[in-house]
Amino acid sequence: MDAKVIRRQKIRYNIRKTVSGTAQRPRLSVFRSNTDIYAQLINDEKGETILSASTKDKDIKAQKAPKVELSGLVGKAIAAKAIAAGITTVVFDRGGYLYHGRIKAVAEGAREGGLTL
Repeated sequence: MDAKVIRRQKIRYNIRKTVSGTAQRPRLSVFRSNTDIYAQLINDEKGETILSASTKDKDIKAQKAPKVELSGLVGKAIAAKAIAAGITTVVFDRGGYLYHGRIKAVAEGAREGGLTL
């Protein structure tokens, strides 16, 4: 494996020791690939994904914009789905990535959408 990937995994494991989601306050997990970004609301007590959103969703993919702006739209989309499901507060899991750029855009989009992080 690449040294960067190993480093991110170690950071991710340390974050996961403290960050855990419940049914009332699920974990907002973010994964960033080179082309897309994915966000999930996860209940760690049951080990299940409650909701998800990504740049591969049809309404987000249809918009031609820079990746950072699309990431903000993913944050707003997951916030809208969460509020429709009755979830208002989440715990943010940056997944070992730096809180910058696309990861920050997802968090800010979720806040703009009405979630409390």
